[in-house]
Amino acid sequence: MILAVAALLFCSSSAPARRTNCNESIVSKQSISSRNKQNANPDIAAPKLVQNARDFAELMAHLRTQSLVAVDTESDSLYRYTPRVCLIQISTYRPGASASMVESADIAGIVDYLVDPLKLQGLDALGEVLSDPAVEVILHAAENDILLLNRDFGFEITNVFDTQLAARILGRNGVGLAAMLEEEFGVISDKSMQRTDWGRRPLSPQQMTYAQLDTHYLPALRRRQIEQLIAQDRQREAQEAFEFLTQIRYSEPTESRSFWSMKGTREVEREQTGLLEELWLWREQTAQRLDRPPFKVLNDRVLIELTQNPPSSLRELNRISGLSTLQVDRYGAEILRAVERGKDRPLPDLPIPTPRPETLLNRHDQRIFQSLRQWRSATSASRGVDPDIVFSNDLLLQIVEHKPSSLAALSAIPAIGAWKAETYGPSILQLLK
Repeated sequence: MILAVAALLFCSSSAPARRTNCNESIVSKQSISSRNKQNANPDIAAPKLVQNARDFAELMAHLRTQSLVAVDTESDSLYRYTPRVCLIQISTYRPGASASMVESADIAGIVDYLVDPLKLQGLDALGEVLSDPAVEVILHAAENDILLLNRDFGFEITNVFDTQLAARILGRNGVGLAAMLEEEFGVISDKSMQRTDWGRRPLSPQQMTYAQLDTHYLPALRRRQIEQLIAQDRQREAQEAFEFLTQIRYSEPTESRSFWSMKGTREVEREQTGLLEELWLWREQTAQRLDRPPFKVLNDRVLIELTQNPPSSLRELNRISGLSTLQVDRYGAEILRAVERGKDRPLPDLPIPTPRPETLLNRHDQRIFQSLRQWRSATSASRGVDPDIVFSNDLLLQIVEHKPSSLAALSAIPAIGAWKAETYGPSILQLLK
């Protein structure tokens, strides 16, 4: 098998090319269809690792001449309590690439960069490029990367093309990156890299190859999807959907983390919830102190077991299912102290159930909501897309709340847009009568 990690981007309609968010390693199939064989090139030049100010300046000088940039990020959420973006992959056309090479999205014209934010001081210049409306940024499942780049660096992207969203608009089954790469380029995912630690340095050759190909194929994929969007007359729909993505900004969670959200909490008797809360708080504080994900301190199942069978000695602690000898050696004394504190801890308030928004509607509006849902199901089935591609439940609720009486009023509802108002408006207005 020839190693070829690849990341795939869906095609866009009118914009040049946008950023991609792909996190999968790819291995070329030994047998590749004749249509894809020409694109599955194992002789891809090594990526350029950008870890110092000089290389970063050269990259910025190159990117400022480009109108299409494919982007992905890698984070260390499996290894830190507070995850961070550890790598930014960028693919674009190499200096001197011919117009025909760019027009045909020839993979041979692509150059790949791996930007290391853990080594660089300040990435504002990259943010300026990505926020330029003249630069189309290709992303796969764009929301996550947009949030991470905004959270860690304050980046705002104004010209987005989300390849996963495009695939869903086109009615494609299997919109994950690996599935699309296999179909389009004859490559399959190398799962050995799915749990790698992107915060470790130096990066291994395998990590670099995996990361590089997350964006390397995106311009070619974009080209193919543009053709499909044009053929299905879905360009406008896709472009409006992408524009809504540019409004995404990161905000801190409004609700603090709680043990009530932990799996298995309902298995614990009410009188034991004080102990469970104490153990959960100990784990949170320990994870923060060590900067490790909570599950790497103790997993949820162990916390439930400790609550249901509270130990009073290290010997009893060693009998807890799922607790390793290493964990007992490292945390045993702390766990026992937490158990003792938990026995005297007051019972926490029960969580307040959050009702589904539609249940808060009056009977008349509930009937309207159900009629809209039935219409949406029929419409999405006829198109061959998921229902939320037509309208999300949240948008249906906004329609019920505003009860628009005209296409202009319907299009004024946030996140609906002119295309959906024109296309679906007459049917919706009829249902609202």
